[in-house]
Amino acid sequence: MEYSFYDFLKLIGSLGMFLYGMKVMSEGLQKVAGDRLRSILTAMTTNRVTGILTGVLITALIQSSSATTVMVVSFVNAGLLSLAQSITVIMGANVGTTVTAWIISIFGFKVSISSFAIPLIGLSIPLIFSGNSRRRSWGEFIVGFAFLFLGLDFLKGSVPDIQSNPAILSFLTEYTNLGYLSIFLFLLIGTVLTIVVQSSSATMAITLIMCSKGWISFDIAAAMVLGENIGTTITANMAALSANISAKRAAFAHFLFNILGVCWVLLLFYPFTRMIATLVTEFSSFGSPYELAQFIKNTDPAIINQISEMQEKPTDPALAAISSQYQSLQVSVSYALSLFHSVFNIINVLIMGWFVNAYVFIVTRVIKQKKNDDEEFQLKYISGGMLSTSELSLLQVKKEIQVYAERTHRMFGMVRDLLHTKEGSEEYSKLYSRIEKYEQISDRMELEIANYLNKVADGRLSYEGKLQVTAMLTMVTEIESMGDSCYHLARTLIRKQEAKTQFTDEIVSNIDTIFKLVDDAINNMMQILPQNELEESDLNRTYNKETEINNFRNVLRITNIENVNAKKYEYQAGTFYMDLVEEAEKLADYIVNVVEALKEKRKVSK
Repeated sequence: MEYSFYDFLKLIGSLGMFLYGMKVMSEGLQKVAGDRLRSILTAMTTNRVTGILTGVLITALIQSSSATTVMVVSFVNAGLLSLAQSITVIMGANVGTTVTAWIISIFGFKVSISSFAIPLIGLSIPLIFSGNSRRRSWGEFIVGFAFLFLGLDFLKGSVPDIQSNPAILSFLTEYTNLGYLSIFLFLLIGTVLTIVVQSSSATMAITLIMCSKGWISFDIAAAMVLGENIGTTITANMAALSANISAKRAAFAHFLFNILGVCWVLLLFYPFTRMIATLVTEFSSFGSPYELAQFIKNTDPAIINQISEMQEKPTDPALAAISSQYQSLQVSVSYALSLFHSVFNIINVLIMGWFVNAYVFIVTRVIKQKKNDDEEFQLKYISGGMLSTSELSLLQVKKEIQVYAERTHRMFGMVRDLLHTKEGSEEYSKLYSRIEKYEQISDRMELEIANYLNKVADGRLSYEGKLQVTAMLTMVTEIESMGDSCYHLARTLIRKQEAKTQFTDEIVSNIDTIFKLVDDAINNMMQILPQNELEESDLNRTYNKETEINNFRNVLRITNIENVNAKKYEYQAGTFYMDLVEEAEKLADYIVNVVEALKEKRKVSK
């Protein structure tokens, strides 16, 4: 058998077309679903059952467990899902992904879908060039579907004819008759193959083709399917590399869930595969999946090649009978593998679904939070699920706003530390990165709290309750502006470093002083936030602190002009200096706005 480099490229190209079709189809469906995917994830994960069902539903819709798990990791990173919620969705995603195997089994082996692929592409062209984005997304889905099965068809025709080359065949059989060692070996091959192609669906298609060609037995193919379950977890772990600790834990939980599932099924591997084979044999007319390898071994390779290449049913009765038996056994194997994949994942979820809290415990112990590694966002008192009563909802928001303010206060503390950290050092870069992360968290917290308040406002609220919601929305907006100011202060210090500008001791001392005044104002705000009654002295203290900051800012403006004229320091240093002073004064204004909104809230609540 001659198998040239050109043939190898055809094989890689066929795999590429399959993967591209899967990607386009998945992305098209995700676009059609839009924000509803996020709504489903956040609203339907109130308990482990709904979380698992949500994972099944979304993965069955978008045809990619990798896309679901990456989405879940990103939502955990954004604080939209807790660790326990993410684990249940990931468990469900493992079941949802088995739908892909059934589609390939039914359409890829029983129906010649490739003959309809070109007409499908023709059908999709008007949709793709439509001005309506929803129709365009449906067009992408249809094109992806067509490419997927064109790729699968080309893949079946591009694999080398191993049976015509006994040397290669003996090489394969040498490693398929070693009992459990063969199972472990091909499990590893399935894992590595999935990691390489980054798609368990593609590996499943390759496994089905290998088995249908008689390269490997049903047992060996089942072992590769188990390996695919492990390999597919790598995508989520890669997505979590740059994410926060909660996202890393969610990705690791996915890996742990699949590993433990594979472990228990390996202990019962042969009884389990025999049970699957029996079910397929008893409830279908296609025969036993174990018979295919023996059938190919006992049939002339030339006849196998002949019936494989035929597009229509043979006219010769003997050849037609062989062709019919061959196709039936191929379908039997594909059904058996799909059933194995489904039953394994369903049982795994039914067992492991009871141990979600144990998974949370294990992953939090394995992936420990490092010192100062607090750059993770998770709302503590409100969630994206069902709302509580209006009174309880407002109380939850009040507590969440306090958490938001505390986080912003920590962010300002980092800015003060940045001023005294050696420029250009690793510590300086890490500190600035933390401030950047806090700014992103601040934006997300504002969005999530505001969205929750809007939902509360849409409910049954009294006029006073609606006024309280308005006041809380103002507070959230102003606290987010405080976070923006902290980030702008840090950016100014970074620009100063990039410009290689130096501050004098006097400038640093003055900046320290105004930062201290702002910090006192934030501390005062933090003391007022939890109080049920707002005293007049609290307001006076806030206004006095703002006046003190404004006056000091005015003094620094005047002395800066004098010092620049006297050439005590460069003009550029004076510019960065005043940028910091002005931003600090703005931050103080936002603090006053929070307290005044608090005053309005307390006024209407009386």
